[in-house]
Amino acid sequence: MAIAPGETGTAKTGTQDKIGLRTSALGFPAVLAQSIAVISPTMTAVLIIPLAFSNAGEGTWLAYLFGTVMLLFVVFCLNQFARRSAAPGAMYTYTARGLGAGAGVFSGWTLIWSYLFIGVAGLAGFAIFCAQFLSALGFKGTISPVLFFAISALACWYIAYKDIRLSSLITLVLEGLSVLCILILAGIVLFSHGIQIDTAQVSLKGVGIHGMSLAVVACIFSLVGFESATALGGEAKNPLRNVPRAVLLSLIITGLFMVFMGYVEVFGTRHYGTPLGSITAPLNVLASIYHVSFFKIPISLCAMISFFSLSLSCLNAGARIIYPMGEHLVFPRHLGRAHATNGTPHVAISVYAAIMFAIPVVLEMVTNPVTIFGDAGTLAAFGFLCAYFLISVAAPAYLAKRRELKGRNVVITVVACLCLLVPTVGSFYPVPPYPTDIFPYIFAAYMAVGGAWLFVVSRRQRGILAGIEAELEQTLQVHEHEREAAEILDLAAESEA
Repeated sequence: MAIAPGETGTAKTGTQDKIGLRTSALGFPAVLAQSIAVISPTMTAVLIIPLAFSNAGEGTWLAYLFGTVMLLFVVFCLNQFARRSAAPGAMYTYTARGLGAGAGVFSGWTLIWSYLFIGVAGLAGFAIFCAQFLSALGFKGTISPVLFFAISALACWYIAYKDIRLSSLITLVLEGLSVLCILILAGIVLFSHGIQIDTAQVSLKGVGIHGMSLAVVACIFSLVGFESATALGGEAKNPLRNVPRAVLLSLIITGLFMVFMGYVEVFGTRHYGTPLGSITAPLNVLASIYHVSFFKIPISLCAMISFFSLSLSCLNAGARIIYPMGEHLVFPRHLGRAHATNGTPHVAISVYAAIMFAIPVVLEMVTNPVTIFGDAGTLAAFGFLCAYFLISVAAPAYLAKRRELKGRNVVITVVACLCLLVPTVGSFYPVPPYPTDIFPYIFAAYMAVGGAWLFVVSRRQRGILAGIEAELEQTLQVHEHEREAAEILDLAAESEA
Protein backbone atom coordinates (compact mmCIF):
# COMPACT_ATOMS: atom_id res chain seq x y z
CA MET A 1 0.00 0.00 0.00
CA ALA A 2 1.50 3.33 -1.03
CA ILE A 3 1.51 5.98 1.67
CA ALA A 4 1.46 9.61 0.71
CA PRO A 5 3.60 12.00 2.70
CA GLY A 6 1.95 13.02 5.94
CA GLU A 7 -0.55 10.16 5.88
CA THR A 8 -1.04 7.57 8.55
CA GLY A 9 0.75 4.38 7.56
CA THR A 10 -0.77 0.92 7.57
CA ALA A 11 0.77 -2.51 7.62
CA LYS A 12 -0.93 -5.76 6.69
CA THR A 13 -1.53 -8.07 9.61
CA GLY A 14 -3.41 -11.15 8.56
CA THR A 15 -6.64 -9.88 6.98
CA GLN A 16 -6.59 -6.51 8.70
CA ASP A 17 -4.69 -3.32 8.18
CA LYS A 18 -2.61 -2.28 11.16
CA ILE A 19 -2.59 1.47 11.71
CA GLY A 20 0.93 2.85 11.83
CA LEU A 21 2.60 6.16 12.66
CA ARG A 22 2.34 9.16 10.35
CA THR A 23 5.04 8.93 7.69
CA SER A 24 7.09 11.76 6.11
CA ALA A 25 5.53 14.23 8.54
CA LEU A 26 8.66 15.90 9.91
CA GLY A 27 11.20 18.01 8.06
CA PHE A 28 14.80 18.44 9.10
CA PRO A 29 14.20 21.42 11.47
CA ALA A 30 11.62 19.42 13.45
CA VAL A 31 13.88 16.38 13.74
CA LEU A 32 16.80 18.57 14.80
CA ALA A 33 14.59 20.29 17.39
CA GLN A 34 13.77 16.91 18.96
CA SER A 35 17.41 16.19 19.82
CA ILE A 36 18.21 19.75 20.86
CA ALA A 37 15.19 19.84 23.17
CA VAL A 38 16.22 16.62 24.95
CA ILE A 39 19.80 17.90 25.38
CA SER A 40 18.16 21.13 26.61
CA PRO A 41 20.91 23.75 26.35
CA THR A 42 18.73 26.09 28.42
CA MET A 43 18.82 23.62 31.33
CA THR A 44 22.62 23.69 31.28
CA ALA A 45 22.81 27.46 31.12
CA VAL A 46 20.39 28.09 33.99
CA LEU A 47 21.33 25.29 36.37
CA ILE A 48 24.29 23.07 35.48
CA ILE A 49 27.22 25.29 34.47
CA PRO A 50 27.85 26.27 38.13
CA LEU A 51 28.28 22.57 38.91
CA ALA A 52 30.94 22.21 36.20
CA PHE A 53 32.64 25.39 37.45
CA SER A 54 32.90 24.01 41.00
CA ASN A 55 35.32 21.41 39.60
CA ALA A 56 36.91 22.97 36.51
CA GLY A 57 37.01 26.64 37.54
CA GLU A 58 38.50 28.72 34.74
CA GLY A 59 38.51 25.64 32.52
CA THR A 60 34.71 25.24 32.45
CA TRP A 61 34.48 26.17 28.77
CA LEU A 62 37.19 23.63 27.93
CA ALA A 63 35.42 20.88 29.91
CA TYR A 64 32.35 21.35 27.73
CA LEU A 65 34.50 21.28 24.61
CA PHE A 66 36.11 18.01 25.75
CA GLY A 67 32.69 16.52 26.51
CA THR A 68 31.37 17.45 23.08
CA VAL A 69 34.36 15.98 21.23
CA MET A 70 34.22 12.78 23.29
CA LEU A 71 30.54 12.19 22.50
CA LEU A 72 31.15 12.82 18.80
CA PHE A 73 32.74 9.37 18.64
CA VAL A 74 29.46 7.87 19.88
CA VAL A 75 27.64 9.84 17.18
CA PHE A 76 29.97 8.41 14.52
CA CYS A 77 29.02 4.90 15.68
CA LEU A 78 25.30 5.70 15.86
CA ASN A 79 25.24 7.22 12.39
CA GLN A 80 26.52 4.00 10.84
CA PHE A 81 22.96 2.81 11.43
CA ALA A 82 21.10 6.10 10.89
CA ARG A 83 22.51 6.45 7.36
CA ARG A 84 21.26 2.99 6.41
CA SER A 85 17.85 2.56 8.08
CA ALA A 86 15.13 4.41 9.94
CA ALA A 87 12.30 3.17 12.13
CA PRO A 88 10.38 4.16 15.27
CA GLY A 89 12.49 3.63 18.39
CA ALA A 90 15.61 3.44 16.27
CA MET A 91 18.23 3.01 19.01
CA TYR A 92 16.39 -0.15 20.05
CA THR A 93 16.26 -1.45 16.48
CA TYR A 94 19.82 -0.36 15.69
CA THR A 95 21.31 -2.26 18.61
CA ALA A 96 19.22 -5.30 17.74
CA ARG A 97 20.62 -5.30 14.20
CA GLY A 98 24.18 -5.26 15.47
CA LEU A 99 24.09 -7.40 18.62
CA GLY A 100 20.84 -9.32 18.33
CA ALA A 101 17.28 -8.81 19.53
CA GLY A 102 18.14 -9.45 23.18
CA ALA A 103 20.67 -6.61 23.26
CA GLY A 104 18.19 -4.43 21.38
CA VAL A 105 15.54 -5.00 24.04
CA PHE A 106 18.05 -4.05 26.73
CA SER A 107 18.90 -0.87 24.82
CA GLY A 108 15.22 0.01 24.56
CA TRP A 109 14.75 -0.77 28.24
CA THR A 110 17.58 1.61 29.21
CA LEU A 111 16.29 4.43 27.01
CA ILE A 112 12.79 4.11 28.44
CA TRP A 113 14.40 4.72 31.83
CA SER A 114 16.50 7.64 30.55
CA TYR A 115 13.75 9.54 28.76
CA LEU A 116 11.43 8.95 31.70
CA PHE A 117 13.76 10.51 34.26
CA ILE A 118 14.87 13.34 31.98
CA GLY A 119 11.16 14.03 31.50
CA VAL A 120 10.73 14.04 35.29
CA ALA A 121 13.63 16.51 35.53
CA GLY A 122 11.77 18.64 32.98
CA LEU A 123 8.63 18.64 35.15
CA ALA A 124 10.72 19.61 38.19
CA GLY A 125 12.51 22.36 36.27
CA PHE A 126 9.15 23.67 35.04
CA ALA A 127 7.94 23.89 38.64
CA ILE A 128 11.15 25.61 39.79
CA PHE A 129 10.95 28.33 37.16
CA CYS A 130 7.19 28.76 37.42
CA ALA A 131 7.83 29.73 41.04
CA GLN A 132 10.69 32.05 39.99
CA PHE A 133 8.54 33.61 37.28
CA LEU A 134 5.69 34.32 39.70
CA SER A 135 8.18 35.70 42.22
CA ALA A 136 9.64 38.04 39.57
CA LEU A 137 6.10 39.27 38.91
CA GLY A 138 5.71 40.07 42.60
CA PHE A 139 3.58 37.11 43.66
CA LYS A 140 4.28 36.31 47.35
CA GLY A 141 2.08 33.26 47.92
CA THR A 142 3.00 29.59 47.94
CA ILE A 143 1.72 27.17 45.30
CA SER A 144 2.23 23.43 45.55
CA PRO A 145 4.72 22.14 42.93
CA VAL A 146 2.24 19.33 42.20
CA LEU A 147 0.02 21.85 40.42
CA PHE A 148 2.90 22.83 38.13
CA PHE A 149 3.74 19.16 37.54
CA ALA A 150 0.13 18.55 36.54
CA ILE A 151 -0.08 21.55 34.18
CA SER A 152 3.10 20.56 32.34
CA ALA A 153 2.35 16.82 32.21
CA LEU A 154 -1.23 17.31 31.00
CA ALA A 155 -0.21 19.79 28.30
CA CYS A 156 2.63 17.49 27.16
CA TRP A 157 0.27 14.52 26.98
CA TYR A 158 -2.33 16.39 24.96
CA ILE A 159 0.12 17.78 22.41
CA ALA A 160 2.00 14.47 22.02
CA TYR A 161 -1.30 12.58 21.72
CA LYS A 162 -2.70 14.87 19.02
CA ASP A 163 0.06 15.32 16.44
CA ILE A 164 3.81 14.79 16.20
CA ARG A 165 4.02 17.76 13.82
CA LEU A 166 2.43 20.04 16.40
CA SER A 167 4.77 18.63 19.07
CA SER A 168 7.84 19.28 16.97
CA LEU A 169 6.74 22.79 15.96
CA ILE A 170 6.12 23.77 19.58
CA THR A 171 9.43 22.23 20.63
CA LEU A 172 11.30 24.13 17.91
CA VAL A 173 9.69 27.49 18.72
CA LEU A 174 9.95 27.25 22.51
CA GLU A 175 13.58 26.10 22.66
CA GLY A 176 14.53 28.64 19.98
CA LEU A 177 12.99 31.52 21.94
CA SER A 178 14.68 30.37 25.13
CA VAL A 179 18.14 30.15 23.56
CA LEU A 180 17.66 33.52 21.83
CA CYS A 181 16.79 35.19 25.15
CA ILE A 182 19.88 33.71 26.81
CA LEU A 183 22.14 34.80 23.93
CA ILE A 184 20.85 38.37 24.20
CA LEU A 185 21.77 38.43 27.88
CA ALA A 186 25.16 36.90 27.05
CA GLY A 187 25.76 39.67 24.52
CA ILE A 188 25.00 42.29 27.15
CA VAL A 189 27.49 40.65 29.53
CA LEU A 190 30.29 40.43 26.97
CA PHE A 191 29.96 43.82 25.32
CA SER A 192 28.66 46.14 28.06
CA HIS A 193 32.23 47.31 28.77
CA GLY A 194 33.62 46.85 25.29
CA ILE A 195 35.28 43.77 23.89
CA GLN A 196 37.46 42.08 26.54
CA ILE A 197 39.34 38.81 26.58
CA ASP A 198 39.21 36.89 29.86
CA THR A 199 42.87 35.93 30.11
CA ALA A 200 42.26 33.80 33.23
CA GLN A 201 40.01 31.50 31.25
CA VAL A 202 42.11 31.48 28.10
CA SER A 203 45.23 30.60 30.10
CA LEU A 204 43.31 28.05 32.25
CA LYS A 205 44.54 29.73 35.44
CA GLY A 206 44.53 27.34 38.40
CA VAL A 207 42.94 24.47 36.48
CA GLY A 208 43.96 20.96 37.62
CA ILE A 209 43.64 17.65 35.81
CA HIS A 210 41.57 16.05 38.59
CA GLY A 211 39.09 18.90 38.71
CA MET A 212 38.85 18.97 34.94
CA SER A 213 38.11 15.24 34.76
CA LEU A 214 35.29 15.60 37.29
CA ALA A 215 33.86 18.54 35.35
CA VAL A 216 33.93 16.58 32.08
CA VAL A 217 31.67 13.99 33.72
CA ALA A 218 29.08 16.68 34.48
CA CYS A 219 29.49 18.12 30.97
CA ILE A 220 28.92 14.77 29.28
CA PHE A 221 25.78 14.27 31.34
CA SER A 222 24.66 17.74 30.15
CA LEU A 223 24.99 16.68 26.51
CA VAL A 224 23.17 13.33 26.46
CA GLY A 225 19.99 13.09 24.41
CA PHE A 226 21.40 13.85 20.95
CA GLU A 227 20.28 10.38 19.79
CA SER A 228 16.58 11.09 20.38
CA ALA A 229 16.09 12.24 16.76
CA THR A 230 16.47 8.58 15.77
CA ALA A 231 13.22 7.80 17.62
CA LEU A 232 11.38 9.83 14.98
CA GLY A 233 12.97 7.99 12.04
CA GLY A 234 9.68 6.42 11.00
CA GLU A 235 7.99 9.84 10.79
CA ALA A 236 10.77 11.97 9.28
CA LYS A 237 11.05 13.11 5.70
CA ASN A 238 14.11 11.66 3.97
CA PRO A 239 15.17 10.01 7.26
CA LEU A 240 18.36 8.42 5.96
CA ARG A 241 19.73 11.92 5.40
CA ASN A 242 17.91 14.10 7.94
CA VAL A 243 18.20 11.88 11.02
CA PRO A 244 22.01 11.43 10.99
CA ARG A 245 22.42 15.15 10.22
CA ALA A 246 20.16 16.03 13.15
CA VAL A 247 22.07 13.75 15.52
CA LEU A 248 25.42 15.23 14.55
CA LEU A 249 24.38 18.88 14.38
CA SER A 250 22.37 18.78 17.61
CA LEU A 251 25.49 17.73 19.53
CA ILE A 252 27.76 20.25 17.78
CA ILE A 253 25.32 23.18 18.13
CA THR A 254 24.45 22.56 21.77
CA GLY A 255 28.05 21.71 22.64
CA LEU A 256 29.32 25.01 21.23
CA PHE A 257 26.48 26.86 22.97
CA MET A 258 27.54 25.34 26.30
CA VAL A 259 31.21 26.19 25.65
CA PHE A 260 30.17 29.79 24.96
CA MET A 261 27.83 30.07 27.97
CA GLY A 262 30.45 28.49 30.25
CA TYR A 263 32.84 31.25 29.23
CA VAL A 264 30.18 33.97 29.64
CA GLU A 265 28.99 32.87 33.09
CA VAL A 266 32.52 32.55 34.48
CA PHE A 267 33.48 35.94 32.99
CA GLY A 268 30.29 37.70 34.11
CA THR A 269 30.34 36.55 37.74
CA ARG A 270 34.08 37.00 38.33
CA HIS A 271 33.74 39.96 40.66
CA TYR A 272 30.46 38.94 42.24
CA GLY A 273 30.56 38.30 45.98
CA THR A 274 29.49 34.66 45.64
CA PRO A 275 31.53 32.25 43.46
CA LEU A 276 29.73 30.80 40.43
CA GLY A 277 29.83 27.30 41.91
CA SER A 278 27.57 28.47 44.75
CA ILE A 279 25.07 30.40 42.60
CA THR A 280 21.78 28.58 42.00
CA ALA A 281 20.37 30.99 39.39
CA PRO A 282 23.38 32.31 37.44
CA LEU A 283 21.44 34.04 34.67
CA ASN A 284 19.33 35.98 37.14
CA VAL A 285 22.52 37.03 38.93
CA LEU A 286 24.03 38.19 35.63
CA ALA A 287 20.90 40.22 34.93
CA SER A 288 21.32 41.98 38.28
CA ILE A 289 25.06 42.56 37.91
CA TYR A 290 24.70 44.14 34.47
CA HIS A 291 21.70 46.28 35.45
CA VAL A 292 19.11 44.52 33.32
CA SER A 293 17.05 43.08 36.16
CA PHE A 294 13.96 43.18 33.94
CA PHE A 295 15.58 40.21 32.16
CA LYS A 296 14.72 38.01 35.15
CA ILE A 297 11.13 37.76 33.98
CA PRO A 298 11.83 36.66 30.37
CA ILE A 299 14.68 34.39 31.55
CA SER A 300 12.41 32.62 34.05
CA LEU A 301 9.64 32.41 31.44
CA CYS A 302 12.02 31.05 28.79
CA ALA A 303 13.47 28.52 31.22
CA MET A 304 9.95 27.47 32.18
CA ILE A 305 8.86 26.86 28.60
CA SER A 306 12.18 25.18 27.79
CA PHE A 307 11.66 22.65 30.57
CA PHE A 308 8.15 22.06 29.25
CA SER A 309 9.67 21.45 25.82
CA LEU A 310 12.14 19.03 27.41
CA SER A 311 9.38 16.92 28.97
CA LEU A 312 7.39 16.97 25.73
CA SER A 313 10.38 15.76 23.70
CA CYS A 314 11.12 13.00 26.21
CA LEU A 315 7.50 11.88 26.13
CA ASN A 316 7.62 11.66 22.33
CA ALA A 317 10.96 9.83 22.29
CA GLY A 318 10.16 7.40 25.12
CA ALA A 319 6.77 6.49 23.68
CA ARG A 320 8.41 5.74 20.35
CA ILE A 321 10.78 3.32 22.05
CA ILE A 322 7.85 1.57 23.75
CA TYR A 323 5.79 1.48 20.54
CA PRO A 324 7.94 -0.95 18.48
CA MET A 325 8.56 -3.07 21.57
CA GLY A 326 4.79 -3.39 21.87
CA GLU A 327 4.59 -4.26 18.18
CA HIS A 328 7.19 -6.97 18.72
CA LEU A 329 5.22 -8.25 21.77
CA VAL A 330 8.05 -7.54 24.20
CA PHE A 331 5.44 -5.38 25.94
CA PRO A 332 1.65 -5.84 25.85
CA ARG A 333 0.31 -5.54 22.32
CA HIS A 334 -1.82 -2.46 23.11
CA LEU A 335 1.36 -0.41 23.64
CA GLY A 336 2.19 -1.02 19.97
CA ARG A 337 -1.03 0.59 18.72
CA ALA A 338 -1.19 3.89 16.83
CA HIS A 339 -4.13 6.30 16.81
CA ALA A 340 -6.28 5.84 13.69
CA THR A 341 -6.58 9.59 13.05
CA ASN A 342 -3.58 11.20 14.69
CA GLY A 343 -0.98 8.63 13.71
CA THR A 344 0.61 8.80 17.16
CA PRO A 345 1.44 5.94 19.58
CA HIS A 346 -1.38 7.17 21.81
CA VAL A 347 -1.48 4.23 24.24
CA ALA A 348 2.29 4.34 24.87
CA ILE A 349 2.12 8.13 25.23
CA SER A 350 -0.71 7.94 27.78
CA VAL A 351 0.97 5.28 29.92
CA TYR A 352 4.35 6.98 29.78
CA ALA A 353 2.91 10.40 30.65
CA ALA A 354 1.06 8.96 33.65
CA ILE A 355 4.25 7.40 35.04
CA MET A 356 6.26 10.55 34.31
CA PHE A 357 3.75 12.58 36.31
CA ALA A 358 3.43 10.09 39.19
CA ILE A 359 7.17 9.97 40.00
CA PRO A 360 7.68 13.65 40.96
CA VAL A 361 4.31 13.72 42.75
CA VAL A 362 5.46 10.89 45.03
CA LEU A 363 8.96 12.34 45.49
CA GLU A 364 7.59 15.78 46.32
CA MET A 365 6.12 14.31 49.51
CA VAL A 366 9.64 13.83 50.89
CA THR A 367 11.78 16.40 49.05
CA ASN A 368 11.63 19.49 46.82
CA PRO A 369 11.70 20.17 43.04
CA VAL A 370 15.39 21.20 43.06
CA THR A 371 16.43 17.86 44.56
CA ILE A 372 14.04 15.98 42.27
CA PHE A 373 15.60 17.75 39.28
CA GLY A 374 19.17 16.80 40.25
CA ASP A 375 18.40 13.22 41.25
CA ALA A 376 16.28 12.52 38.16
CA GLY A 377 19.00 13.82 35.85
CA THR A 378 21.62 11.67 37.56
CA LEU A 379 19.46 8.55 37.37
CA ALA A 380 18.78 9.15 33.67
CA ALA A 381 22.50 9.42 32.91
CA PHE A 382 23.12 5.75 33.73
CA GLY A 383 20.62 4.66 31.11
CA PHE A 384 22.17 6.86 28.46
CA LEU A 385 25.67 5.54 29.21
CA CYS A 386 24.48 1.95 28.92
CA ALA A 387 22.68 2.63 25.62
CA TYR A 388 25.71 4.47 24.23
CA PHE A 389 28.04 1.60 25.13
CA LEU A 390 25.68 -0.84 23.39
CA ILE A 391 25.36 1.22 20.20
CA SER A 392 29.12 1.82 20.04
CA VAL A 393 29.82 -1.92 20.21
CA ALA A 394 26.91 -2.75 17.90
CA ALA A 395 28.22 -0.54 15.08
CA PRO A 396 31.29 -2.62 14.09
CA ALA A 397 29.32 -5.85 14.62
CA TYR A 398 26.64 -4.55 12.26
CA LEU A 399 29.19 -3.46 9.66
CA ALA A 400 30.96 -6.83 9.92
CA LYS A 401 27.67 -8.61 9.13
CA ARG A 402 27.35 -6.41 6.04
CA ARG A 403 31.02 -7.00 5.15
CA GLU A 404 31.64 -3.27 5.31
CA LEU A 405 33.83 -3.15 8.42
CA LYS A 406 37.01 -1.09 8.12
CA GLY A 407 39.85 -0.46 10.51
CA ARG A 408 38.76 3.09 11.25
CA ASN A 409 35.35 1.81 12.41
CA VAL A 410 37.06 -0.33 15.05
CA VAL A 411 39.25 2.60 16.13
CA ILE A 412 36.19 4.87 16.49
CA THR A 413 34.42 2.25 18.61
CA VAL A 414 37.43 1.80 20.89
CA VAL A 415 37.77 5.58 21.34
CA ALA A 416 34.02 5.93 21.98
CA CYS A 417 34.09 3.23 24.67
CA LEU A 418 37.16 4.77 26.32
CA CYS A 419 35.44 8.16 26.36
CA LEU A 420 32.31 6.64 27.90
CA LEU A 421 34.44 5.11 30.66
CA VAL A 422 35.23 8.63 31.90
CA PRO A 423 31.69 9.42 33.14
CA THR A 424 31.12 5.78 34.10
CA VAL A 425 34.11 5.70 36.45
CA GLY A 426 33.28 9.21 37.61
CA SER A 427 29.88 7.96 38.79
CA PHE A 428 31.56 5.64 41.29
CA TYR A 429 34.84 7.38 42.19
CA PRO A 430 35.21 9.50 44.14
CA VAL A 431 32.26 8.02 46.01
CA PRO A 432 29.40 10.56 45.79
CA PRO A 433 27.34 11.48 48.87
CA TYR A 434 24.18 9.64 49.87
CA PRO A 435 21.77 9.00 48.21
CA THR A 436 23.62 9.54 44.92
CA ASP A 437 26.03 6.72 45.84
CA ILE A 438 23.21 4.14 45.62
CA PHE A 439 21.82 5.36 42.28
CA PRO A 440 24.00 2.99 40.19
CA TYR A 441 22.63 0.05 42.17
CA ILE A 442 19.05 1.27 41.70
CA PHE A 443 19.69 1.33 37.95
CA ALA A 444 21.30 -2.14 38.14
CA ALA A 445 18.16 -3.45 39.87
CA TYR A 446 16.03 -1.91 37.10
CA MET A 447 18.16 -3.67 34.48
CA ALA A 448 17.80 -6.94 36.38
CA VAL A 449 14.02 -6.54 36.22
CA GLY A 450 14.34 -5.97 32.47
CA GLY A 451 16.42 -9.12 32.10
CA ALA A 452 13.88 -11.13 34.09
CA TRP A 453 11.04 -9.74 31.97
CA LEU A 454 12.86 -10.65 28.75
CA PHE A 455 13.46 -14.17 30.06
CA VAL A 456 9.78 -14.63 30.91
CA VAL A 457 8.63 -13.26 27.54
CA SER A 458 11.06 -15.44 25.58
CA ARG A 459 9.88 -18.52 27.51
CA ARG A 460 6.22 -17.77 26.91
CA GLN A 461 6.71 -16.89 23.25
CA ARG A 462 9.22 -19.25 21.74
CA GLY A 463 11.08 -17.73 18.84
CA ILE A 464 10.14 -14.12 19.66
CA LEU A 465 13.75 -12.92 19.42
CA ALA A 466 14.30 -14.64 16.09
CA GLY A 467 11.03 -13.12 14.87
CA ILE A 468 12.15 -9.63 15.87
CA GLU A 469 15.44 -10.05 14.01
CA ALA A 470 13.65 -11.32 10.90
CA GLU A 471 11.25 -8.36 10.91
CA LEU A 472 14.09 -5.87 11.41
CA GLU A 473 16.01 -7.44 8.53
CA GLN A 474 12.97 -7.11 6.28
CA THR A 475 12.62 -3.44 7.25
CA LEU A 476 16.32 -2.89 6.60
CA GLN A 477 15.99 -4.26 3.07
CA VAL A 478 13.18 -1.81 2.36
CA HIS A 479 15.33 1.06 3.56
CA GLU A 480 18.26 -0.17 1.47
CA HIS A 481 16.11 0.12 -1.65
CA GLU A 482 15.00 3.60 -0.55
CA ARG A 483 18.60 4.68 -0.01
CA GLU A 484 19.66 3.34 -3.41
CA ALA A 485 16.77 5.18 -5.06
CA ALA A 486 17.68 8.41 -3.26
CA GLU A 487 21.32 8.08 -4.35
CA ILE A 488 20.21 7.59 -7.97
CA LEU A 489 18.03 10.72 -7.77
CA ASP A 490 20.92 12.71 -6.25
CA LEU A 491 23.26 11.60 -9.03
CA ALA A 492 20.68 12.53 -11.64
CA ALA A 493 20.21 15.96 -10.07
CA GLU A 494 23.98 16.52 -9.97
CA SER A 495 24.36 15.53 -13.61
CA GLU A 496 21.56 17.94 -14.65
CA ALA A 497 23.19 20.73 -12.65
